[in-house]
Amino acid sequence: MPRAAPLLRSVPVQRRSAERLTRILDACAALLDEAGYDALSTRAVALRAGVPIGSVYRFFGNKREMVGALAQRNLEHYMESVTERLLGGAAGARTAAPADGAGTRPAAVAGTGAEGTGAGGPGRGGAGAGGPGGADGGPGAAGPGARGWREALDVLLDEYLAMKRGTPGFALVDFGNQIPVGDPRAEPNHRVARRLTDLLAGYLGRRPDEGLRRTFLVAVETADTLVRLAFRVAPGGDEAVLREARELLRAYLGRVLDGPPPGPPAPAADPDGATLPGAGAAS
Repeated sequence: MPRAAPLLRSVPVQRRSAERLTRILDACAALLDEAGYDALSTRAVALRAGVPIGSVYRFFGNKREMVGALAQRNLEHYMESVTERLLGGAAGARTAAPADGAGTRPAAVAGTGAEGTGAGGPGRGGAGAGGPGGADGGPGAAGPGARGWREALDVLLDEYLAMKRGTPGFALVDFGNQIPVGDPRAEPNHRVARRLTDLLAGYLGRRPDEGLRRTFLVAVETADTLVRLAFRVAPGGDEAVLREARELLRAYLGRVLDGPPPGPPAPAADPDGATLPGAGAAS
């Protein structure tokens, strides 16, 4: 868990120490689901994990640091899952998730981009899935292997919803923006947007410039707000709200991603219409 290292007092080096840290975070996640953040304590986590209390304090100074590390682990698991689905091989290589989203790790739905308008739940194959050669790939929208941004959006939402429904502690902690006493300056959605921009820029054949980063930040903030709304309306996420969220994100992202990638500036010209020497030399 290298990216979580700054959150730890001591970075595990040996396998035994790393396994102990994993047990601590697993226990933290389970207790969050059972009792919530207010009732969480380092002592309760130590008891559940079967480790001495000193082992907890070796890694964390308090429960907020522990929950922050859990949020970071969630983000790492999420990025691993979406990267595997987008870049890691043939469609449908992974096992489909159970209908109730059970499991501590997100399980992808067999078939890339197969969720359609179903917003990450049952109801595969809806319109707008954006799969290879799909009708709604849009000009300039396809990345490597004719895979478009709509497929990528489906994967991102599907994996996020799978974690929301099935990963212990995720409903409360998420990627850090729902920690009750989290640092408001941490801006976890900015971190998520940066990670996704870096991943998707290459997938879509675009430059990760400021415009693209801003677009993905707005999309991440919008998705976060609407998914929270869906889970307030219904415990497992209201499917109607999730469909609306997906359509809204498609409409917003389509403004940018359906067009061709921005290219170099046009060559300058003199008043007679001739290209100025040294301007726009690239061809």
